[in-house]
Amino acid sequence: MPRIYLSPSLQEYNPFYGGGSEEDVMNLIADAMEPYLAADGIEYLRNAPEMTLGQAIADSNNSNVDFHLAIHSNAAPPPVAGTRRGPVVYYYATSPYGRQMAELIADELREIYPDPSKVQVLPTTTLRELRRTNAPSALVEVAYHDNPEDAAWIRGNIDEIGKALSNAVAAYFGLR
Repeated sequence: MPRIYLSPSLQEYNPFYGGGSEEDVMNLIADAMEPYLAADGIEYLRNAPEMTLGQAIADSNNSNVDFHLAIHSNAAPPPVAGTRRGPVVYYYATSPYGRQMAELIADELREIYPDPSKVQVLPTTTLRELRRTNAPSALVEVAYHDNPEDAAWIRGNIDEIGKALSNAVAAYFGLR
């Protein structure tokens, strides 16, 4: 049975447009994923809101998982805050498995995001959650939580986003 570690944002200090935090909303997406993953026979573990990022990474590394999926929402830098839109899926630059998952996630998000041309896949070596996890990993920035349209899209599509991410996970493990 494939095992995945779900790591929704731990950033309770990151305000989500319209109320709440990035942590609150990303946990709703992880919650929405659980029944889809279970239906596909995928075992899942996940971080807890009271963890630090270091604790979540250690928990993932100690859990013998096949993949680590970080679930976040984005914010633009102060000079352009609230003006950017679209999902961005990151993978560790030298990880073919991370890239494969990132591409699958992007394909699923293109099916549900209002402007598919804004869905990006980007390599990186700087994100701790990709650099320090033992399992292959990807980090999805579902959309911009500081943009009113993106924030409304995320809130209005929690289940659809959870299903899209779960579909990508199932495809990655060859279950679809």
